[in-house]
Amino acid sequence: MIDLNDIAIFAKVAQLQSFSRAAHALAMPVSTVSRRVSALEDQLGVTLLQRTTRRLSLTAQGRAYLDQCDEPLKSLYDAQNVLTRTQKQPEGPLKISAPVIFGQAPFYDLVSSFMWAYPRIEVDLSITNAFIDLIADNVDVAIRFGELQDSTLVAQRLGKSVRYLVCTPDYLNGRETPSHPDELRHHRCVLLNGRNNEAEWDLVGNGETVRVHVSGGLSAHDFQAVSAFTYRSHGIGLLPSTYCDKQIASGDLIRLLPDWSSPEIFVHAIYPSRRFVPAKLQVFLDALRAWKNPLWIPLR
Repeated sequence: MIDLNDIAIFAKVAQLQSFSRAAHALAMPVSTVSRRVSALEDQLGVTLLQRTTRRLSLTAQGRAYLDQCDEPLKSLYDAQNVLTRTQKQPEGPLKISAPVIFGQAPFYDLVSSFMWAYPRIEVDLSITNAFIDLIADNVDVAIRFGELQDSTLVAQRLGKSVRYLVCTPDYLNGRETPSHPDELRHHRCVLLNGRNNEAEWDLVGNGETVRVHVSGGLSAHDFQAVSAFTYRSHGIGLLPSTYCDKQIASGDLIRLLPDWSSPEIFVHAIYPSRRFVPAKLQVFLDALRAWKNPLWIPLR
């Protein structure tokens, strides 16, 4: 099997009509260049270059061989340049998967700004809670909350989220304020991704962890909706601190069971490989890390 590198070396020698100039252009020793061309000739069983002390010239077979190899070599160089450019320049298709909770204006604003900043990147955006196999579905990056299952993927932490139990003062009118998470089962709750308007809430506090079964009149698929109906006194919400800190400070919301919260939930950007990260993915990861958003607290 002929080594394509030997053909490329021969072509460079023929182009520059000098072993020394070809060696300089290829950053190789002259002896190596000469040896590789000789090895190619031995494999082909022909003399490609006529060597004298004063000059170097192609033989008839060498000219015919170079003519046949010229276009394939150019195609290989073009293919290599395309790959090199896309690795170094932010361009080409970028397939992003994000959970349904991201399907709202702040994330769309981020993606829009990103596209204006990098017009040569073509974004394929999938907003879904379904499990996606990054390799099989050719996804460049996925954003995921919580524990990760696939240890073969690269996971880069973006931030963390902690959720508080909150309600409005109006909701508590005529109701008893819960003193322990178990008492939440007696209250109306505003749910995220509830089934049949029921859900399980995991809470930590006072050195223990509890799982509480809760129910309520409304279940939604994003925190925008959960917060909106919590703010409208439809029940107790388990909201990310970024959604309720200001309202708690202003008195519009009351934090219930302040010694209790959700466990810390980490947010990750998941992508297939740490090696040869293309520029289009790297700039998107940078944009995610810099994004000021209501979904997570930046890591310090």
